[in-house]
Amino acid sequence: ASPSSTMGRFTVWDYVVFAAMLVISAVIGIYYAFAGGGQKTSKDFLMGGRSMSALPVALSLTASFMSAVTVLGTPAEIYRYGAIFCIFAITYGLVVLCSAEIFLPVFYKLGITSTYEVRWSRRSLSIAFRELGGLSCLLSTCLPSTLYTGIVIYAPALALNQVTGFDLWGAVVATGVVCTFYCTLGGLKAVVWTDVFQVGIMIAGFSSVIIRAVVVQEGIGRIVNDSYYGGRLNFWDFNPNPLQRHTFWTIVIGGTFTWTSIYGINQSQVQRYIACKSRFHAKMSLYINLLGLWAILACATLCGLALYSIYKDCDPWMAKQVSALDQLMPYLVLDILHDFPGMPGLFVASAYSGTLSTVSSSINALAAVTVEDLIRPYFRSFSEKKLSWISMGMSVFYGGVCIGMAALASLLGALLQAALSIFGMVGGPLLGLFALGILCSFANGIGAFVGLVTGFVISLWIGIGSQIYPPLPERTKPLYLSTAGCNISSENLMTTENPLTTVFNTPTAERPALADNWYSLSYLYFSTLGTLITVVVGIIISLLTGGLKQNTDRKFLLTKEDFLSNFSRSKSETKVVVLDWKRFTVAAEGTDNPAFSHIEMDVASDKNKVNGLHI
Repeated sequence: ASPSSTMGRFTVWDYVVFAAMLVISAVIGIYYAFAGGGQKTSKDFLMGGRSMSALPVALSLTASFMSAVTVLGTPAEIYRYGAIFCIFAITYGLVVLCSAEIFLPVFYKLGITSTYEVRWSRRSLSIAFRELGGLSCLLSTCLPSTLYTGIVIYAPALALNQVTGFDLWGAVVATGVVCTFYCTLGGLKAVVWTDVFQVGIMIAGFSSVIIRAVVVQEGIGRIVNDSYYGGRLNFWDFNPNPLQRHTFWTIVIGGTFTWTSIYGINQSQVQRYIACKSRFHAKMSLYINLLGLWAILACATLCGLALYSIYKDCDPWMAKQVSALDQLMPYLVLDILHDFPGMPGLFVASAYSGTLSTVSSSINALAAVTVEDLIRPYFRSFSEKKLSWISMGMSVFYGGVCIGMAALASLLGALLQAALSIFGMVGGPLLGLFALGILCSFANGIGAFVGLVTGFVISLWIGIGSQIYPPLPERTKPLYLSTAGCNISSENLMTTENPLTTVFNTPTAERPALADNWYSLSYLYFSTLGTLITVVVGIIISLLTGGLKQNTDRKFLLTKEDFLSNFSRSKSETKVVVLDWKRFTVAAEGTDNPAFSHIEMDVASDKNKVNGLHI
């Protein structure tokens, strides 16, 4: 079908639906500001008192993982490149398995709030490296998170504004203010329960589009048939070439490393599942979340196939009805749902639910990292009540910073996107560092430091190179789009490929030899490469520098008892463990785990029990 000549615009009812979503989110924050006596301590505010159940945390993990990028970007990805993206269903299963069985047991038994409490708690690195703990926290967590949240707020607002006429800055400010409001008042509990509400809105928005598209196309069979003959059902591409953007192997292998660096060690995700009231609930939250990931992936895939079926003869992007692929879903919504007042508003609420969940998770995680890693270790005299107020203040501060980053993104969008891509390359080496710390008892500080630096250098080299010299179309393999059925003059049609804007634009003739091999490596292998280099170099250097001679505290390692506990619900799960902070300890004995070098955490004696943690 050609783009509709009766394309709708936003109505009052659409704004009412969107506003209702924001109001309900804010009300949830108000409720948890006072429920159960409010946020009395920093643990109540940042960790929900470690009393969360599996189901709400699972839905929160799903909502935080699936941002507005999923709602707007994944259907467009499938429309342009095909349903091979569905192979991520296998990847999600492997990611959840690795996170639940490798990283969660160690994080949960240590009772940490911030992953940096673990990362810097073993003494093996040099004094200079330990002193860089705050700086590394800033560079690997705070700065990338604020950059990302700024883009997450601004990018969907821009896409929706250009297609629907939805007020751009009204949406940006409303999103930032509402997120900051309920994060500040209700803490983690408010974030989790608003995520539960918002994931429901996301499913409802997707469902409305799918149902209407099936009606318009007179059955799902036609959508599947059109997609098949249009080459969109390209599920099984087993090409082992690592330079090809998406194949079965790049998605399963590369995607597993990429997303484990988020689910396994990222603060915003880890903070949720270790807030559960038991390790059993924590693991169940991850496995239940997997069902949510599959459901949203299925919805996004169906929307992408519906996009192709409806516009297979007249692509709105090449017909210049939209200026970017992420505007296709809003365009489709106004095309097929404009006769149903409030339904376009439901879809916009769905997209912004993804934004709200991601931004609120980032704000809460940033507050946790700041309080636990940059304030608590240096101000030991602060009471829990004072730290609770500081946590709230940090939420307000980071909320303002995220809104400011959204404004900056409007001025420096491409540059910020490139900077964020570069910061995102640190995920692989950091995953390698944690893997060394948790799995290798012989890994020492020298090995970890050299491995981490090597991983960073290689990751940044290939990442920056791929930004300067983007892969050629034969590597990305975009599928054919047609404008044969468009009732538009030929001068208005796009005659050349115009992919997403990059910071640098280098003519093909000037491309060096590395551009078409090393720099063309699939983006999903960036984290894989960084992780493997960090681990391999770390192991080799550790063995060469006496790593086998050190004594390692088993509480920082994944042990067979952690695995066997999956088959036993013994009383040991309710044992109270108290972690005591000892900053810059330099005694000869103790743990030498390279992932944990800044603050040693020991089990305190019974007489010093404070903030006991049930595990």
